Amino acid sequence: ILLSLDSEAFIINEETFAEKNWNEEWEKNVEPIVVSENIVITPEWKKDDFNAKYKIIINPKMSFGTGHHETTSLMIGELLQIELEGKTVLDMGCGTSVLAILASKRGAKKILAIDIDTWCVENSIENIALNNVDNVEVMLGGADLLKGMHFDIILANINRNILLADMAKYAACLSSGGKLYMSGFYEDDIYLIEAEAFNNNLQLNDFSKKNNWVAVETTKN
Repeated sequence: ILLSLDSEAFIINEETFAEKNWNEEWEKNVEPIVVSENIVITPEWKKDDFNAKYKIIINPKMSFGTGHHETTSLMIGELLQIELEGKTVLDMGCGTSVLAILASKRGAKKILAIDIDTWCVENSIENIALNNVDNVEVMLGGADLLKGMHFDIILANINRNILLADMAKYAACLSSGGKLYMSGFYEDDIYLIEAEAFNNNLQLNDFSKKNNWVAVETTKN
């Protein structure tokens, strides 16, 4: 239904579109992302077009985390620099689970991927299977699920307000000397993130930036 203003009255025009699978149409327009010479994120139907050290197959189903957004790219950059061999990892707000899959491919021992969105959980399970990864568990829910758990590395690419609200829960399940990486906010918000990190015995070590979006690295003291 299209609305237009004609002098003093609204005119409603109706137009009928042919029935389509709009999600399928959207998927067709998802292009591979070449992050670097080492990593490419590609939909399944283009997986044979690339050779890379880390090839991650993601059929996004409209979930966040295709690698196109700056924050996903920043977190991938952080993951490529972390020593992951034998580590336990949490991918909080996992979206497509691209970060969890990359952590597995880089040697992490066990990964938990969590999201509050049922669509993301279902898509994560599909993507994990496509990548032949067998050490990633996916759960539906929020930070309340973390009680009693322990991780060496936590990845949280969500948004500023959720990070501020849930950082205490992240810190509580992070091992001493463990790393918490956060993104989903702007450079101007770093001072808020750093203050809440300090309140939870986390030290902000460094940050990376892309088009005013940032990812920060913190360590639990």
